Amino acid sequence: MLRFGLALESTRDTASTIGWLTGGVRIHHGYCGALLVLVGFGLSQHVSKATKLLYIVGWALFFSDMIHHFFILWPITGSPQFDLFYPA
Repeated sequence: MLRFGLALESTRDTASTIGWLTGGVRIHHGYCGALLVLVGFGLSQHVSKATKLLYIVGWALFFSDMIHHFFILWPITGSPQFDLFYPA
């Protein structure tokens, strides 16, 4: 809705507000998902229900980000727009 309705782009329109907070690194929710999967892997010996939840949420975040960039944005806009850094 924001991208196509209001022509907003995360990399371009949040660089001045969020970009300085992250040191110019663009944080995708897929990164957070991958981190949760790694934490779940680290806890796999200790807590089974928490581990299962971390895996489910982590993989869901990771795959939803990949689907968003590579199966939705890329065909529609011609670019996956998976920027690692905000523009200077």
